[in-house]
Amino acid sequence: MHLIAISINHRTADVALREQVAFKDDAIRSANVDLFETKSILENVILSTCNRTEVYAVVDQIHTGRYYIQRFLARNFGFEVEEIKAMTEVTVGDDAVRHLLQVTSGLDSVVLGETQILGQIRDAFFVAQEEDTTGTVFNHLFKQAITFAKKAHNDTDIADNAVSVSYAAVELSKKVFGKINNKKALIIGAGEMSELSLLNLIGSNVTDITIVNRTVSKAQQLAIAHDVKYESMEALPQLLAHADIVISSTSSDTYIITDHMISSIQSQRKNDSLVLIDIAVPRDIEPDINAVQDVFNYDVDDLKGLVDANLKERQNAANEILQRIPAEIDAHNEWVNMLGVVPVIRALREKAMNIQEDTMSSIDRKLPGLTERERKIISKHTKSIINQMLKDPIKQAKELSSDKKGNEKLELFQNIFDIEAEQAYEPKKKKRNVATTSQIFSFE
Repeated sequence: MHLIAISINHRTADVALREQVAFKDDAIRSANVDLFETKSILENVILSTCNRTEVYAVVDQIHTGRYYIQRFLARNFGFEVEEIKAMTEVTVGDDAVRHLLQVTSGLDSVVLGETQILGQIRDAFFVAQEEDTTGTVFNHLFKQAITFAKKAHNDTDIADNAVSVSYAAVELSKKVFGKINNKKALIIGAGEMSELSLLNLIGSNVTDITIVNRTVSKAQQLAIAHDVKYESMEALPQLLAHADIVISSTSSDTYIITDHMISSIQSQRKNDSLVLIDIAVPRDIEPDINAVQDVFNYDVDDLKGLVDANLKERQNAANEILQRIPAEIDAHNEWVNMLGVVPVIRALREKAMNIQEDTMSSIDRKLPGLTERERKIISKHTKSIINQMLKDPIKQAKELSSDKKGNEKLELFQNIFDIEAEQAYEPKKKKRNVATTSQIFSFE
């Protein structure tokens, strides 16, 4: 039994390649089942997001398991196996556990500390569970990883500081206003950065949002997609008179918002604060506007300073989380090692209790006149003797879980007590007969 993780991510493949090796939502279930039916695979979970496609598997042999997983990916996405090998990162054993813990807690994401991946890992695990492709090991390990990530996010500030420009723009607005859910927001532009800013505003419960763009149809399309308002660029002066937050990101060569434009609407604003955030390069907002009373004007350099400071804070939190991972790996290994000990302890207890039951049956035959109370007292004391006798052997058996020669010593332990334990790890039965790698070892 070996643990393996095969990852295609932002470090191993560019976005054009990652787009080609992503499972669609409706294909994940059948993909899990197909992989599970593959030779060498004992358990599996498939994760597929916009930034990574990963296969986690329990395999009977490392090199064959790795090959069959890579072949599975190649066949699904129309690549050669060698092409998949070139874009995959492979980790095994403790390194695979470490990889899962880092991914789940957001330490391996494009945006350090992002929390969305935790939900994606959880969903991937639930899907695999529902399709019956997880077993003893993954049912324990993925729950451990999810619990670890939740605790890491709660105990540190890893996800509290903005590290993207669009998110920082919204966070900067909060520093001026405090709560912004009741503020009027104006987004100038309809490109990717504008949409990210829109999503961050919506995520902060801002509902009064208007999009303005030189091409009205693009503003309309974006507005309809997110259920907000849109206007033409001609309406900009009037919209500025009533806006609280303005985020601008266009490709204009000239200023969209000028000092004259802001001065002309000041009388309509009644000294209300106006936050102007310019995330365009070249700039959309004239720099000197910040001299106007109650107008806060920030450009991309201001945001970069905030992002850099926050990224440093996130990195400090990430380092704290990384220091906790070795203990989690040790805990997982201890649990795996105990898999071999528990059946032995169970067999020892069962044999001892059978002896106690046989003894009680003999007592019943030889002393048929015992009252129910007397019988209960004798049964209680014979069980107490057995428990006291088993205490030290069970303690010794548990200590064997961390012994380098634990398997040999456990076998000797069973011989001494004349017991036969169940198999420590029982692979899940395949839905159809599939030859194992010990029977077929071919690399076609």
